[in-house]
Amino acid sequence: MNGWEYKMPVRVVFGEGKVATLANEIKNFGGHCGLLVTSPSFVKRGVATLIQEMSDGLIAGIFSQVSPNPDVKECDACAARLRELQCDFVVALGGGSVMDCAKAAATFCISGEPSTLYLGTGKSVPQEHLPIIAVPTTAGTASEVTSVSVLTDHERGIKTSFSSFGFYPTLAIIDPELTYSVPPYLTACTGFDVICHAIECYWNYRHQPVCDTLAIRALQLALPNLEKAYHEPGNKEARACMAEASVTAGLAFSNTKTSAPHACSYPLTNIYHIPHGEACMMTMCQFLRLNAIDTRVQALAVALGFTDVNAMADELSRMMQATGMRRDLKDFHLTDTDITTLVEKSKSPNLYSNPVEVTDEFLYQMYHDMR
Repeated sequence: MNGWEYKMPVRVVFGEGKVATLANEIKNFGGHCGLLVTSPSFVKRGVATLIQEMSDGLIAGIFSQVSPNPDVKECDACAARLRELQCDFVVALGGGSVMDCAKAAATFCISGEPSTLYLGTGKSVPQEHLPIIAVPTTAGTASEVTSVSVLTDHERGIKTSFSSFGFYPTLAIIDPELTYSVPPYLTACTGFDVICHAIECYWNYRHQPVCDTLAIRALQLALPNLEKAYHEPGNKEARACMAEASVTAGLAFSNTKTSAPHACSYPLTNIYHIPHGEACMMTMCQFLRLNAIDTRVQALAVALGFTDVNAMADELSRMMQATGMRRDLKDFHLTDTDITTLVEKSKSPNLYSNPVEVTDEFLYQMYHDMR
């Protein structure tokens, strides 16, 4: 048996109403002055102010200029605000975009350097960072337990991830109650991101026993509950199961990272503005069928109650249709040049974490079949 290692520095607190413990958690690690990083919608709905009040005066300010695909300028502005307030901790309240911005800003506020020095350059990110408390409001990205931040540099035309051990939050508070108001479409998008995280983790060449177990558990929770959460937004049990599935999948892929469907999602989001989870899922079924020759992938399908991988792919395709997810690119009227661009832009490093070689021929055929 090959050796393996599992590491996870994030303390995870899970349960309904757990966000009410925020002030005590801040005091436990000695925080005195923090910044709440969130999205404009939480400010508009008054949630940000409520969270600030829960902090017993320890959160000094709110930064909400975070877009759905946060730009490096937003990250740098957040870092500047942290320096201005002389903060000693960060609270990130929101989905993956908020987490991505806050995690990077918590490092660059100390180094004083712009994030463009590191995004897509391969330069090692400084390790010193402010403590981060991550409070997710969607069941999807699991950014609260990963060391990755995804930012966009619109001036350079790139969206990519970069990683640092310093990007791991100190604490993740997973409160399913915060997901109750997520609308159906976003529930589906983020839920399919959970499913992709777990599957890609399991078949990734970096797989190991702890991550395999977590990935299967995440899928056992997500597969029967995603549609329930979509069709029955008030179903507390389904919401809790999806929240647990999300963080469990995160605990899995935080070590293995993602694979081919995520690699292909980047140009689908960057060029055609398809939301991340939906974009990941658009190619998942094709990659499942490609990987059907792998014995571990077949074993995963059987472990989840399917007769084989093709049956699993069929069910996921049905779920996409039942939740209104896009399954092709027909609306975009792709040219041959567009397909060539998609193929080339899909070649990020995680494309090659797939258990079966992903050739240019496969990518061309896949995108051709989707147009």
